[in-house]
Amino acid sequence: MNKNLLGLHKLTTLKVNNISKLIDLSQFIFLTEKLLKLYQLEQVGNTSFVFENGSFTVAFCLKESHICIHTWPEIQSLTMDVYLCNYSQDNSEKVRKITDSLIHYFEGIILKQIEVAR
Repeated sequence: MNKNLLGLHKLTTLKVNNISKLIDLSQFIFLTEKLLKLYQLEQVGNTSFVFENGSFTVAFCLKESHICIHTWPEIQSLTMDVYLCNYSQDNSEKVRKITDSLIHYFEGIILKQIEVAR
């Protein structure tokens, strides 16, 4: 059994020059659902909101925890929150790989990144 059952929580702030990525909620949801299948994670729900300027906030609630994104095209930024518990298996590498995939999708430059062993 994994010693750290509470898992890994990765918090990231990006600078994103490609503004279209920061206002395309449907493409982000499509990508995230592909990542959930790839890493065999179970989605229990999601919710999102698109603001007047096209920015969005979205949260995927997972059986294993969550993925949240908040975009700010007006300042070319986003914040990302990827957290998976380790109850049934060590998901730490999945957290890192999902985060890396999302950074790649947004073509982001990392401004700040923190890993928290819960």
